[in-house]
Amino acid sequence: MVSNTENTFSEVKLSKSKLDSLGITNAQFLSAASKRALDWPEVGNQWFVEFKEVKPLMGDLAYEEGVCRRDPSAVIKHNNTYYVWYSKSLGITQGFAGDIENDKVFPWDHCDIWYATSKDGWTWNEQGVAVSRGEKGSFDDRSVFTAEIMQYEGKYYLSYQTVKSPYKVRVKNQVGLAWSDSPDGPWHKLPEPILSPADNGVWLGEEDNRFKVEKKGDFDSHKVHDPCILPYRGKFYLYYKGEQMGEEITFGGRQIRHGVAIADHPLGPYVKSPYNPVSNSGHEICVWQYDGGIASLITTDGPEKNTIQWAPDGINFEIVASIQNPPHAIGLNRSADTENNPTEILRWGLTHIYNNDDYQSIHRFSSYNKTSHTAIGEKGA
Repeated sequence: MVSNTENTFSEVKLSKSKLDSLGITNAQFLSAASKRALDWPEVGNQWFVEFKEVKPLMGDLAYEEGVCRRDPSAVIKHNNTYYVWYSKSLGITQGFAGDIENDKVFPWDHCDIWYATSKDGWTWNEQGVAVSRGEKGSFDDRSVFTAEIMQYEGKYYLSYQTVKSPYKVRVKNQVGLAWSDSPDGPWHKLPEPILSPADNGVWLGEEDNRFKVEKKGDFDSHKVHDPCILPYRGKFYLYYKGEQMGEEITFGGRQIRHGVAIADHPLGPYVKSPYNPVSNSGHEICVWQYDGGIASLITTDGPEKNTIQWAPDGINFEIVASIQNPPHAIGLNRSADTENNPTEILRWGLTHIYNNDDYQSIHRFSSYNKTSHTAIGEKGA
């Protein structure tokens, strides 16, 4: 049935080439989908990638029963050797129904940050603990996990999530930072967190229930996760994932968004941008520099999940590609030539998979640019 409602799109200049490329032969009758398509930006296909099947690592980072290794950092190269940092814990996960003080609540609970090295990016040798949990009563006494590495002017900086005991549903985690003169340590932890959740949300009642709120507050009023610091425009941009008190499920899934805090020095202080949140979707932070701006792989949650976005100023992100099945918890290869191609840094890196509910292991992913579609034996354009 054809509607007699006026359905033209007079406010947009309709070029013949764009109409032809979209398969629109009668601009007097435009569906809502066609109107949205006419509003799509002209970004080309250079950002579009497809990911291949992830593959297990060899050596010490191969799957090990009873051991959880997850959330690999970016990979860096030093003296012809690759380095990676990751969360490591032992034993099964009990959730919030067990002994909260002693049992693991999540796979990333009771973690320390370990590191490993490799000559080829496939076979890895575990080197030991880089950053351990703090003393009882400190802000990081329960778990330190989900680390990210930044190499800058001969020094190394590890940012990571922290939790203080007891690990309750309403616990508000923070972000810590350690630095070293060498990727092999020793690492010097800052005594206080560099980032904390917003303090303008209000819980409803005393029940340990994160969905009962009187006021939700900022997008990061409950948790700040997945820190990643990039040197950018003479400053240091700390990108992070925010979780809001009373988090909802929307038409895009979980209400997860990203923010950024900026400092003049790698050790801080970091000040949250007034433009936060800088994304309306996403999960783990995956950001890199390209062409004077910052690119971000947005995954898992929200209405703009599974997209690559780019901001010329590191703040105002726009979608440049919509992709399929990106790996979980990507650790980028920071040794890549990022200016060679907008997605060169995604050619290979590390990720983790869930072997089961209790144990995760680190794998290697790869991708390729896809700019045309052909059948076997068919020549492309």
